[in-house]
Amino acid sequence: MDDRKAIIVGISGCSSSGKTTLARLLRDIFPNTFILHEDDFYKPEDQLPIRHGLVDWDCAEALSIPDMERALSHIRTTGTFPPTLLSKEDQNSVGASPITETHLQSAKTRVTNWLSPPNPGSLIFSSSSSSPPKICLLDGFLLYHPPTFRHIMSALDIKLFLRVSRSKATQRREARDGYVTLEGFWQDPPGYVDKIVWPNYAASHAWLFEGGDVERGVLDQSVLEREGILVAGMGREERQKIDPDFGETLDWAVGTVMAELERIVLGKKGEGA
Repeated sequence: MDDRKAIIVGISGCSSSGKTTLARLLRDIFPNTFILHEDDFYKPEDQLPIRHGLVDWDCAEALSIPDMERALSHIRTTGTFPPTLLSKEDQNSVGASPITETHLQSAKTRVTNWLSPPNPGSLIFSSSSSSPPKICLLDGFLLYHPPTFRHIMSALDIKLFLRVSRSKATQRREARDGYVTLEGFWQDPPGYVDKIVWPNYAASHAWLFEGGDVERGVLDQSVLEREGILVAGMGREERQKIDPDFGETLDWAVGTVMAELERIVLGKKGEGA
C-alpha cells in the first residue's frame, strides 16, 4: 500500500451510462467511501467551447484538469475530500434507483460477510496495526482519454468502465431535468446529444474499441488489459454486452472492487466478479 491514504476507483463511460448511480450505490455498500465527481471541475460557462452553435460541456476543454489532479493528490496523501471543493454534482438527481431495496441489501450483506473474519475484507478494513484505507470513487464521463488524462489515469488504482448504446444514452439523457452549475442550472437544448454528447464520447473513446468503431461497440481486449480497464458486461462467456441489466452491473462492480482491493492491499491476484 506504500504511503497512500486512499484507494481511488475511477468509474467512467458515456454520459447517462449509470456512473453516478453506481458510485452512489457503492458508497452505500462499502465502508470508508466517498465520491469525487469530475463534473465538479467544470470551468465557468463563459469559458467553455462552442460547437455547432451550442455550449460544449462534454469535452476535455470544459474541465480544469490541473484542479482535478490536485484534488486527487490531496485524496491520495490525506484520505480526505478536498476541503475547498464544494460539490454541486451531488445536488443533481439521477432519478429512481434502478435496483430494488432487496438487491441493495443483498449487496450490502455480501460486503459485510466479506468484511467478517477470517475473510479478506476483514484484513483490509479492520486491521488494528494500521489505519484502514479510504475509498474514493471518481465518477466522470471522460477519465480514460490519453494523452490529455494520462496523469489522471495514472492516479487511479482501479479503473471501471460502463458501456451504453447510443439509443439508451439518448433516452436517459433526454429524460433528465437538467444540471446544477456554477452559474445556476443547465438544460440540454434540442439535439444536444446527437450534436455534442455522443460525437464527443465516440471521438474520445475510439482508442478502446476494435477498429476505433464505437458504434459497433466491440472493445479491444488487448487495450483494456494493457491499461488495466475493467468493463461491465464483459464476463468470460458474455464478452460484449453493451446494455447490461443494472443489477448485473452492480453485482459486477461490487465483486470487482472486492477482488481489486485484495490485489492492491493484500497482494492477492484479483479474479473479478
